[in-house]
Amino acid sequence: MRTFRYTDTDSTNERALQSVTEGAAHDGDVHVALRQTKGRGRQGRRWVSAAGQGLYLSYVHIPKPPSPRPEAVTVAAGLAVLDAVREAGAAGAELKWPNDLVCDGAKLAGVLVESRGLRPEAPHFVVGVGLNVLQREFPEELEAGRQVTSLVRLGVETSCRGMEERVLDRLPRRLAQARREPLALFEEFLVTANLRGTEVELVTGGGAWVGTCAGIGSEFEVELALEKGPARRFPLAHVQSLTVLP
Repeated sequence: MRTFRYTDTDSTNERALQSVTEGAAHDGDVHVALRQTKGRGRQGRRWVSAAGQGLYLSYVHIPKPPSPRPEAVTVAAGLAVLDAVREAGAAGAELKWPNDLVCDGAKLAGVLVESRGLRPEAPHFVVGVGLNVLQREFPEELEAGRQVTSLVRLGVETSCRGMEERVLDRLPRRLAQARREPLALFEEFLVTANLRGTEVELVTGGGAWVGTCAGIGSEFEVELALEKGPARRFPLAHVQSLTVLP
């Protein structure tokens, strides 16, 4: 495992993707920064990266064929970060579809999996992790938009380097699971995120549906038992959000 450290960079995902594009990346390469100036989350959202306060890390995954499904890589990464924060002492942390970690409704971490020029004969993934570790305060505009938290706010005594080690211990194991047993991985996600057997709202580009989440089908589809009519199945790649209803 090679580790590239930056005091300042635009985005660790961008650095990792550039190395892949240039043919210089190795499987297991890690890019980690003290501060990002253009950290990003899902759908291009900005990730606030205060210097030395959080873990801003990107991991290059170049799997051997057959390549895992992109959705499985995202779920594996989320479970790896969840493993790490729970081991550190954040027992109340939970996963929120598809790539957020929350605690008591406040966002603690996010995972962003990206590829650039993905080809079946040469698959690669860059797993970006943003984890709030030491922040006691957040910018007003960020907290005005949604609840956010950090490990130190949750009473967890740790460090950014300590969390880096925990995440990197768990991530390769979860990525191996994504390749070997993706269906079991998705089922674990549903249970861990308290989705299985729960009334949820499922949103795709075609609309929103409310029903009971019945599991993952063999074709990697979320099975939703509707109040009226037959159950429906939604391909995982099309699911934009999957939210437990109060």
